[in-house]
Amino acid sequence: MAKPIIAVVGRPNVGKSTLFNKLVGKRLSIVDDTPGVTRDRIYGDAEWSGRKVMLVDTGGIEPKTDDIILSSMRAQANLAIDTANVIIFVTDLKSGVTAADMDIASMLQKSGKPIVLCVNKCDNVGDVPAEFYEFYNLGLGDPIAVSSVHGHGTGDLLEEVFKYLPDENLSDDEDDIVNVAIIGKPNAGKSSLVNTVAGQERSIVSDIAGTTRDAIDTLIENEHGKFNFIDTAGLRRNSRVDDRIEKYSVLRAKMAIERSDVCVIMIDGVDGFTEQDSKVAGLAIEQGKACIIAVNKWDIVEKDGKTMDSYRKKLMNDFSFMPYAPIIFISAKTGQRLDRLFDLIKYVNSQNTMRISTGKLNDILADATARVQPPTDKGKRLKIYYMTQASTRPPTFVCFCNNVQLFHFSYQRYLENQIRSTFGLEGTPVRFVIRERGDK
Repeated sequence: MAKPIIAVVGRPNVGKSTLFNKLVGKRLSIVDDTPGVTRDRIYGDAEWSGRKVMLVDTGGIEPKTDDIILSSMRAQANLAIDTANVIIFVTDLKSGVTAADMDIASMLQKSGKPIVLCVNKCDNVGDVPAEFYEFYNLGLGDPIAVSSVHGHGTGDLLEEVFKYLPDENLSDDEDDIVNVAIIGKPNAGKSSLVNTVAGQERSIVSDIAGTTRDAIDTLIENEHGKFNFIDTAGLRRNSRVDDRIEKYSVLRAKMAIERSDVCVIMIDGVDGFTEQDSKVAGLAIEQGKACIIAVNKWDIVEKDGKTMDSYRKKLMNDFSFMPYAPIIFISAKTGQRLDRLFDLIKYVNSQNTMRISTGKLNDILADATARVQPPTDKGKRLKIYYMTQASTRPPTFVCFCNNVQLFHFSYQRYLENQIRSTFGLEGTPVRFVIRERGDK
């Protein structure tokens, strides 16, 4: 069974994300004094008294607005409320009860879900100030005084929340979940892809580049298996990242790559390959992740019978630094070839975790050195004694030789090609560690 879900809701700038980060014990949500920084739903695990729950941070609710982004944020909050077991309604002691608070309280009561009223920014220790009692006017029972910055009152808050949770008969089976980071430059269609595979408006989609700011997790289970899709902010050139919030977003995207198993590099099929796409791919290679190049918006690309082949050849040239990555042409909007994408994700993940026995590796080594003699320098010839696999994710091979200086990069590439021709290792980088015999 899934963990119980607790939604953290409230109007903008009352400290929801600060409280969320305090409860999960990590800085998962971006925190800034600017209202409306959090736009989509952010998920995080929390534990209290030995019981694990899933917390959901939401964007600030503006009950009455015509703004497109703010309306979408309200829709995201409503989705969180619909799926939650318990709702934490966060208010602000310093601003008191506002008209927006009253409207949100009325909306939450109509949901029929248990509501725990949290009065945030009660930063002073001791008796609560007189203004605290104003929050009884919301009609949601006894409010709980909390300081999300200092952590005061969070224990009392969780104790109240846990009173409403269902009985604990939960089991975790997360080992077989594949974490998939969707990365690319802004407006390539990353959020549209996540929404399509999830079957719901999981991330806000807009033609405005940079709409997604946080890295958003979406758990999906279908006939292909279990996947956690991580929607990330589009990565711009460093010279274009001048906004403080956007710098946080870029950091979140890099963290998403770090905790993923597979990276889907989204290319805008209309705009084609750009230098920024190669830099995004470079981040995934640095982390040793399995990669897939997905050309999106293929439904609106003008094409004839040869368009896909010529496009593929050009991309293979553009991504010559990662020739092992498979290329797939998709449409996030129509769902074209998404079944094939799931199959590719599972395949490259298995390649990234492949382990090859030392015996088989040394058979390949003996055959390769017999075909092409190791290089020489000033009368000294490279001798490779044996090879073994040290780790996976990515597959890493250790070669023991007589002289590291003689082990030229081109010969490493030759050995890598021999291993790939035998075992595939499609979609994953391969690393070599060269050591002289006797080195620890």
